[in-house]
Amino acid sequence: MLLAIDVGNSNTSVGLFDRDKKLCFLASLDTDSRKTADQISIDLMNLFTLYRYRFSDVTGAILCSVVPPLNFMMEKALTRLLGKPPMVVGAGIKTGLNIRMEFNSQQLGADIVANAVSALEKYPVPIIMIDMGTATIISYISEKRTYEGGLMFPGVRLSLDALSHHTAQLPNISLEHPRQLIGKNTEDCMRSGIVYGTAAMLDGVIDRIRETLGGAEPSIVATGPNAPVIARYCRNHVVYDKYLLMEGLYAIYQKNAK
Repeated sequence: MLLAIDVGNSNTSVGLFDRDKKLCFLASLDTDSRKTADQISIDLMNLFTLYRYRFSDVTGAILCSVVPPLNFMMEKALTRLLGKPPMVVGAGIKTGLNIRMEFNSQQLGADIVANAVSALEKYPVPIIMIDMGTATIISYISEKRTYEGGLMFPGVRLSLDALSHHTAQLPNISLEHPRQLIGKNTEDCMRSGIVYGTAAMLDGVIDRIRETLGGAEPSIVATGPNAPVIARYCRNHVVYDKYLLMEGLYAIYQKNAK
């Protein structure tokens, strides 16, 4: 079995695959850069107990992280639990992804790399890929199967938090489906603004990218914790893929396993 872990800025996703690429469970933990290796080990052991699996059945692990302060402790915890270090997405790892950027390709987030590897396996090119986490990142993969770059915005939750924290009378609200377009109270107005506004922004960017493609129709796929709420309000056909990143980690592990 393969243990796949994605350490994001807000949440850490933990997935367990069997030999047939079936995802046995996918769990989410808070990301806390202050945690020690012992605390991380306990969190992972508790997850395995909760889902009734055994660490002795795990034959390998792959780690993807955009939180450098946690990397050492996470690797230490996994090495202790598994008896060998995890594979870490980064320098020296084969992904098969051609990256066309103006900076060192290693600067591209490991989560975006994993998403792109998965998207290329699952969807026709060209691909517009939307990752909706702490930040909202729109990526473009060309017909030549090359990662060309993208756009980055504050994430939905980050925008909501900024709105409530920097205004005296606006409350903290949850991210939910709005009851209607035109809000009738403060919370509904905020919720409609963030949901419909983000969907309209995505539609606008998608349409502008489409204009550059010379008639080619892109696959549009969204992933990340905020995608299920936002994607349904887009006028473009956006496919929500909950397991895009995890399946990308599985694919990368297979490309590098000895």
